[in-house]
Amino acid sequence: MDFKFFKKSKSTLIFLIVFSAVSLPVFYHLLKADKKLKVYSPADVNPSLVDASIKHITKDHTIANFELTNQNGEIITNKNYENKIYVADFFFTRCTNICIAMAYNMSELQDFYKNDNDIMFLSHSVTPTIDSVSVLKEYAINKGVIDGKWNVTTGSKKHIYELARKSYFAVIEDGDGGENDFIHTEQFVLIDKQRRIRGFYDGTEKKDMEKLKQDVALLKEEYSTK
Repeated sequence: MDFKFFKKSKSTLIFLIVFSAVSLPVFYHLLKADKKLKVYSPADVNPSLVDASIKHITKDHTIANFELTNQNGEIITNKNYENKIYVADFFFTRCTNICIAMAYNMSELQDFYKNDNDIMFLSHSVTPTIDSVSVLKEYAINKGVIDGKWNVTTGSKKHIYELARKSYFAVIEDGDGGENDFIHTEQFVLIDKQRRIRGFYDGTEKKDMEKLKQDVALLKEEYSTK
């Protein structure tokens, strides 16, 4: 037996073991970092979706404070969503096209996360003068809305439309939230515990709902390692 060859091979093996022990955790950490969800600011979004007054903002965008009324006549604010991950959308109860698929998919998501206290849902009516509390209550019952999990809300039209345009970047059309202003969007928006946007999804598409679930899992993993 060539002992010099054996000794050299043994040294090489030891080196490879030590190298693997050091490099693999680093590689795994970098791999996990790459999977982190993007944090969206106005500058990262299609310019047509962003109000001109905030297009210059490149970081630290968060959802503005809000005050709405839910299906039970309760005042809902950002405090109700404090330290929660949530999915937001914009709908109206009389919608007979995209809102049907959106409501079904939101209901499916609610059922999927019904035992996860970290996840909530928030729907904003874009016809708030028509969608009164009693109308929303009937809608909530028909859609299987779980109180405390999913709030379907009404409120000031100007306030809701400003949230859609300046906070959630959910609408392409310009407008002032006035009487003749109307928005209609299939967008679901994923919001993290710091009120930051982490994803946009077509609320009518099943494949987007699967992507949303994957992204929620990544987001929860992100929080679990903090």
